[in-house]
Amino acid sequence: MARYREGVCKLCRREGLKLFLKGERCLTEKCTFNDRKNPPGPPAKRKAKLVGYAAQLREKQKVKRIYGVLERPFRNYFTKALKMKGITGENLLILLERRLDNTLYRMGFATSRAQARNFISHGHVQVNDRRVDIASFQVSIDDKISFNQKMNHGELVKENLKMAMSVGVIADWVEVNDDQRIGIVKRLPARENVDIPIKEQVIVELYSK
Repeated sequence: MARYREGVCKLCRREGLKLFLKGERCLTEKCTFNDRKNPPGPPAKRKAKLVGYAAQLREKQKVKRIYGVLERPFRNYFTKALKMKGITGENLLILLERRLDNTLYRMGFATSRAQARNFISHGHVQVNDRRVDIASFQVSIDDKISFNQKMNHGELVKENLKMAMSVGVIADWVEVNDDQRIGIVKRLPARENVDIPIKEQVIVELYSK
């Protein structure tokens, strides 16, 4: 499986906002973005205004980086969203929100989507009591998300959940039992559940050319 392996802090700097790619570190003063908000590379003489294709491309790259999706699977999500009923841009974001790695993150079991993918790829995650090792797995209503015995008795998930509850980042479309470390998908996510500013219509315009 192809994945991005380079430093992620510069991705936030490139997009000009925090994408919360390093989990707990992004919530502290140690976050690189707090001190270095300028884009990576040589300093520009003047800030260029993004219009047209450049603005569309920048928005697409931002969404890909937020959810940790590369170009081919992202285009596949768009194709699927185009065939669904409703608004294509909103359908695209809902499909991305329904990914298993994002669901773990929204439940507070992982401090970042990257950590959630790590849990999944190592076979620690179960959906309806069956092991699932595919991060792009699409969750459905009433799906039960849990961990294997090894992870369930460890402290990492417990600490992650404790931190998530303290800062109130658990999504309202999921329900979490912190004692048993089990999450339930109460309903499918909606557009308003995406907490980072995204102009999805710009992405639709880019792919519709």
